[in-house]
Amino acid sequence: MRKTSIMAWSTREMAELAGTSLRAVRHYHEIGLLEEPERRSNGYKQYGVSHLVRLLRIKRLTALGFSLSQIADMGDGPDSRPDPRDLRALDDELAATIERLQQARTEVGALMRRTAASDLPLRLASLDETTEFPDPDRSFVTVLGTVLGPSGMDAYADLLHEKPQPVARELDELPADADEAARQSLAERLVPHVRGLRARHPGLRDLASDAPRGRQHTARTIGKAITDLYSPAQVDVMRRLQKLLSDSGDPR
Repeated sequence: MRKTSIMAWSTREMAELAGTSLRAVRHYHEIGLLEEPERRSNGYKQYGVSHLVRLLRIKRLTALGFSLSQIADMGDGPDSRPDPRDLRALDDELAATIERLQQARTEVGALMRRTAASDLPLRLASLDETTEFPDPDRSFVTVLGTVLGPSGMDAYADLLHEKPQPVARELDELPADADEAARQSLAERLVPHVRGLRARHPGLRDLASDAPRGRQHTARTIGKAITDLYSPAQVDVMRRLQKLLSDSGDPR
């Protein structure tokens, strides 16, 4: 009676069936994640269904976000399952990824509708008040978008609805060679202006309340942005203003 030959796959055929690469299959062998198959008389590996099932499982779990070390810890039995703690952590990570992607879709939609500027955070990009921003202010707002949390951005967006006051315009237009007296005078006249803004917009008192990387990082980043974007005279006025507010008990 003629003996029926057993179907076996080569490494390339296995990789193609699983939708992965030869390199991946070889790597799984090297780290012990996929058992080495027997070899034919000609020296070529011969893979069976068990190898394909294992390879498909590895591919599925890595696609879900599990690391190779986590997959190795799960074992290879039919009843092996991911650790519940790993599943919860992965679920949290996927939820955060979905939120980021939804935010990205919102921004792309706004750009497609031409209702937002591409260089500003979405929370501010669609505000009419940002259309005439000078270049330094646009760059400053872009930096804010990288360090502030949702509450801080909302507080700053509310501030932008305020009609610019003459004393604030003076700071924007301050000559680079403004003398000591002009700088001190402007800083003093800005004090009641800033206090009024804080009274009308309480969130300004702590813009970094929900900053993702904390208050110190936010303060350092904003401080560097101010130094880089504005003239030494303007920066000096801001420092004087901060000192005047601090000396009178106002929060920084």
